Amino acid sequence: MGLERAADPIEIGFAPERLDRLDRHFDGYVDDGRLAGYFLSIARHGEVAHLRAYGLADREAGRPVDAHTVFRLHSMTKVITSVAALILYEQGDLALTDPIERFLPAFAQPRIHDDDRPATGPIRVWHLLSHTAGLGYPVFDANPVDARYRAAGLGSTSEGSSLAEVVDLYGSMPLLFDPGTSWYYSVAHLVLGRLIEVVSGVDLDVFLRERILGPLGMHDTGFTIPEDQLHRAAVLYSADGEPVPGRSMAERPPVRSGSGGLLSSAADFHRFLELLRQRGEHDGVRLLAPRTVDLLAANHLPGGADLAAFTSWQPEEFTGIGFGFGVQVTLDPVRRKLAGSVGEFGWAGASNTVFFVDPVADLTVQFLTQSQSTTRLTSELRQFVYQALID
Repeated sequence: MGLERAADPIEIGFAPERLDRLDRHFDGYVDDGRLAGYFLSIARHGEVAHLRAYGLADREAGRPVDAHTVFRLHSMTKVITSVAALILYEQGDLALTDPIERFLPAFAQPRIHDDDRPATGPIRVWHLLSHTAGLGYPVFDANPVDARYRAAGLGSTSEGSSLAEVVDLYGSMPLLFDPGTSWYYSVAHLVLGRLIEVVSGVDLDVFLRERILGPLGMHDTGFTIPEDQLHRAAVLYSADGEPVPGRSMAERPPVRSGSGGLLSSAADFHRFLELLRQRGEHDGVRLLAPRTVDLLAANHLPGGADLAAFTSWQPEEFTGIGFGFGVQVTLDPVRRKLAGSVGEFGWAGASNTVFFVDPVADLTVQFLTQSQSTTRLTSELRQFVYQALID
């Protein structure tokens, strides 16, 4: 399925000259070499108001970006995994308050790393969804739990012979804090993917395909693409602009990571964003009830605090922001010092993929690229989208 502009921007509240300003800004990232290329879509009230494909998906081949270029979603995978878990919740197969040891025995009797004491309570399903479980993240190596993961060979979510084995190994490790008492961005959605497998009785990739991707017509989305479609794959570039070596998109990874393993195109991911905007339904397909999507996009941080209370890393970037189920949530645009709406939610990926949904403005936005260069795309995208909105 395609992705085409369907509305006059003025008719749905965008100033064309301000959209041009947005394009010029992000084109500059390509022109100065920080990005090879990008694809941007902005839709409002279900109508695509603005599309921009600029630069190359593959510099070496000279192949341009388009709506069907296949990108690595990285951590944008988490929101799809969250929806999968909530489908099981709505079916009554699990409760958000269930201890995960009910499904994953390796997580029974968790202990806290600093004094090797028993945790005050179990990890529950909602803790995984909101990154309040006390798990670490080996790619950060920012604390003793991260270090323990790395020492155990868990430096990459793709390592290990199976998702079950990797998750069991995480379950044998101590926690960073008592579940539900703090927040740390972690391997929680990797663990959640395995929980989905145990509860549903099928592999994660099968569950996602049968219950989310297939029904929504997201046929380019999955953990692999066919060999004959590799010409559509975006090359991942390092911060210095060199191609990053790695597994072919056509090769099935041994661990299908619900944390960051999915591939998708802009045309596909737009359909998923419309599902979120419409609170669980798109094109006559309802996957979740409206109030369940509202729960996904609510702040689940302890005490209703914002992320700045739980991190010393760039606290200015996390002030006024809460965290839901795999997504950040704007609590206060004034404290955030960034134009927007209370309740806007979204997330980003490691190679500068970004999306957000604004229920107040009835808006969906995605920005897809594949670069490990350091940028401010997450905040700049919102800055330039909202300055273009004139009603």
